[in-house]
Amino acid sequence: MRAVIFDLDGTLAETSGDLIAAANRCFEDLGLGPLLDPREDAATAMHGARAMLRLGLSRVGEVEEAEVDRQYPRLLAYYEEEIDRHSTLFPGAIEAIAELKRLGHPVAICTNKPEALAEKLMTRLGVREHFVCLVGADTLTMRKPDPECLRETVRRAGGDPAHCVLVGDTETDRITARAAGVPSILVKFGPNGHRTADLHPEALIGHYDELVAAVQALG
Repeated sequence: MRAVIFDLDGTLAETSGDLIAAANRCFEDLGLGPLLDPREDAATAMHGARAMLRLGLSRVGEVEEAEVDRQYPRLLAYYEEEIDRHSTLFPGAIEAIAELKRLGHPVAICTNKPEALAEKLMTRLGVREHFVCLVGADTLTMRKPDPECLRETVRRAGGDPAHCVLVGDTETDRITARAAGVPSILVKFGPNGHRTADLHPEALIGHYDELVAAVQALG
């Protein structure tokens, strides 16, 4: 049975509000005020802490990577403090996952969020037990888009790395699946939803009600 591996941010949960709030606290500490907008910059939040820091700093001058490096651990600390203040699961996600499990599909998470933060968020949202395993950005010596990260997640879930599908929302997920030689299903909702069709995945879904049928159509 094909293993179904999920990205987290922007795929399972809408987390951009808490991520941007943490970044803005860093900018406020620097006396710059809130430089990111929760609505306009949500897609950037899905590309990680450093991407948010670079975007915000670019709005007030030249970006210095040394400053990005200084602010990065501060952003993560702020984020951990209020990791689930605004974050919510996308509608129908857990129901779809429950049906996949009922049908015999191993289900796991492969995310570029640090493992401890991913574990904390999924626990706070009350859904960690639905997934066989969770592999984060620092769980292994590699991260997405390295295909070995996806393959190892599948192995830990008890599946066959050659027979899985990655459900995600960004180009990183599309590249990871392609490099692993497996299909991807990208979501049309979430901060990056308007861009996923341009990535030409094997399947697109506009709601989690469509996920099980999309997985089954892959064989």
